[in-house]
Amino acid sequence: MTTNRNADGHAPVTSDLVEAPGGASSHAGLVLGMENAAATPLGFSVFVDRAHYLQLDDVVHARSPLPPGGPVEAVDFYGVVDEVRAVQEGVRFDSDVALVSEGLLPAEPAVTAHVAVTRVEPEIFVPPQPGRPVSLARGEARDRALFFDQMTKRVPFGLSRDGERVYANLEFLDGTRGAHVNISGISGVATKTSYAMFLLHALFESGTLGPEAANTRSLIFNVKGEDLLFLDKPNAQLADEDREDYARLGLPAEPFRSVSFYAPARRGTPAPETGSRMEGVTGFYWTLREFCAERYLRFLFADADDERSQLGLVVQQVEAQLALAARLSLPLDAPTVEIGGEVITDFDELVDAIGLMTDPEEGGTWAGRAAAGTVQAFLRRLDAAKPYVGHLIRGHASEDDAAHVIDTGRAQVTVVDIHRLHDRAQRFVVGVMLKREFERKEASGSPRPLMLVVLDELNKYAPREGRSPIKDVLLDIAERGRSLGVVLVGAQQTASEVEPRVVANCAYRVAGRLDAAEAQRGEYGFLTPAARARASLLKPGSMILAQPEIPVPLLLRFPHPAWATRPSEVAQTTDPFARFE
Repeated sequence: MTTNRNADGHAPVTSDLVEAPGGASSHAGLVLGMENAAATPLGFSVFVDRAHYLQLDDVVHARSPLPPGGPVEAVDFYGVVDEVRAVQEGVRFDSDVALVSEGLLPAEPAVTAHVAVTRVEPEIFVPPQPGRPVSLARGEARDRALFFDQMTKRVPFGLSRDGERVYANLEFLDGTRGAHVNISGISGVATKTSYAMFLLHALFESGTLGPEAANTRSLIFNVKGEDLLFLDKPNAQLADEDREDYARLGLPAEPFRSVSFYAPARRGTPAPETGSRMEGVTGFYWTLREFCAERYLRFLFADADDERSQLGLVVQQVEAQLALAARLSLPLDAPTVEIGGEVITDFDELVDAIGLMTDPEEGGTWAGRAAAGTVQAFLRRLDAAKPYVGHLIRGHASEDDAAHVIDTGRAQVTVVDIHRLHDRAQRFVVGVMLKREFERKEASGSPRPLMLVVLDELNKYAPREGRSPIKDVLLDIAERGRSLGVVLVGAQQTASEVEPRVVANCAYRVAGRLDAAEAQRGEYGFLTPAARARASLLKPGSMILAQPEIPVPLLLRFPHPAWATRPSEVAQTTDPFARFE
């Protein structure tokens, strides 16, 4: 005898039931065997007992015996409810519902649920026999249904609607068997960035990484507002129910422990240009020598067409000349470079020098045999970049030469704030940082420690059409980052506008609230028809997760950020030695 839940999710109603091996279960109904609801090895329908109920996302179990002499006595079927229907049996016309409600026509309500099979043990693919009991899977039975029992390293990715943990396999995140996460959803409603931050928090604090957690690093680009500039501050408005959710997940309801913040240096000063947060933020820029030696010119043409075009070839040739100039300029530790016998001290002078050395009308040879029109297009675009990136590329360094450098090794989490920059400057910063970190991991020769890159507006940096230097770096990360320990956590409103190869290489696909038309695109083929319909109804804090080991997507929710996302949420304390002050 087992107990069943009532309307609040618990139950005193009892019924006889064959329990799943290793876990408690509660009776829900019987396997249907009607012609229009035939049971198959991959899915079956359940007549829901009138004293009980099933709802979407419930995890269920059914055991079906095999004929005598078979390899085993019975087969266990596990699955997730993906559709629930209610009908009145005994009516023929729509208007009969009124007669039934008045007691003039006999009819009985009947509720059926469809179950998408997730696992069959042992793998003998026969249909479950009609009339067999179906139960809610609990404990070990639920873990078996969702393959959690086979995940040796589990990361909590959220909670199910009934408060149970939803795990993901670390091996499909850290590069062992796969890597990368892609998050889609409507801006402002889908809470894409909030979920990405929650995943980082879960990865660092769940204990799954073990001793590696201390050395694991993450690079986050803050592209919208100031939401990510308070990750190290407690959220004073965190509700008690959210704290309870963190406890259910086995995570501390605390902000990030180790964070460093960077913002673009103001014009003429190394001080950071930020908004409401000033303390603890370091200004960043690059010296002219770094710009030339590391070949960062290409990222000023991040929206250029195919690099094999004439314009792309001019960029490559000029980059090579600038790198040569940086190697030959003396002294070698100076932030300046020498071009054509002149010492270049700022970005405007560099653009002018490139013009003289490139324009054939001025006797320049850097562009090779490129057509005059292509050279002029190159120079126009370079000149147009001056007001937007000039203050980020300088011919002088601060008193502490290393102070302006974005050091991702300083803290567990590095936030690079670019939300105040022009779009052209944002592309430049993102491109430079991705190139630098990817090359650093390549040079290390080891995938450990991990580097997680969080990038919103992925469709802007890796668009579906065309090519650009940033897109090439992102493709490299998506295709080779797994072997180097570089994990991309990308987010965008519409996955249909992102380079397909970037999305296809993501082991985890997450969808928040989606536009109804967008949800029908092929990029969301991982969603079942029911999940596509539900995606347009999701509330903030609810996501649909698809992962490699589970054949159906799972609905989950995650708690409100335990860290402040705006100045008004920052918890105040008078203790100067407080942990997060």
